[in-house]
Amino acid sequence: MISPVDRAPIISYLLPDMKLVLQRVKRASVTVFNEEHQDGIKTGEIDRGLAILVGLRAGDVMDSASKLAKKLLELRIFEDEAGKMNRSVADIDGELLIVSQFTLYGDTRKGRRPSFTGTMPPGEAEPMYQRFVKLLEGSGLKVATGIFGARMEMEIINDGPVTFILEDEPSQPQETG
Repeated sequence: MISPVDRAPIISYLLPDMKLVLQRVKRASVTVFNEEHQDGIKTGEIDRGLAILVGLRAGDVMDSASKLAKKLLELRIFEDEAGKMNRSVADIDGELLIVSQFTLYGDTRKGRRPSFTGTMPPGEAEPMYQRFVKLLEGSGLKVATGIFGARMEMEIINDGPVTFILEDEPSQPQETG
C-alpha cells in the first residue's frame, strides 16, 4: 500500500511545499512537557550545527522532504577560515536538532487568530516527519529531536544570528489526462 505522503496528487494545481526554518547554532536543546514529565524532560541536545523547525502542509509528498534534506545538508552557511559562508553542516561535521512545527503554516492573513486548516493532519504529518528525520540520520551527523505533537521548549544559542527559510519549489501543474 502506498502512503499518502509518497504519492503525488492527481490534480492539476501547483503542489504545496514543505517549509523548514534553519538556525545556525552554537548549541540548542529541546525539553518536552507531558503528563509523565510535568517539569519537563530534555529529549534532544546538540552542539554546533543547525536547529531545524519542520512545517508540513496538507498535500506535501516525500519528494519535497528528500530534496530539502539534501539541500540543508549541503547549504553553505558556516564560515571558513576567511570568515565567508563556504562550509555546510556536513563539512563541519555539525549536529542537527529537528523539531516539528505545524504553526509554520498558520494562516494569519484574515482575522486575529491563525487558521491551521491548511496544515497536514497529524496522522499523516507524523510519519512524514519521522521519515524526514530518518533521511537526516542517514547523513552520519548527530541528530536529536523533540517529540512529535508534544508541548516543547527550545533553547537556542543562535550563531550569527544566521536564520534561513527553506521551501521546496512548487511543482509545475501536472497533466491529468
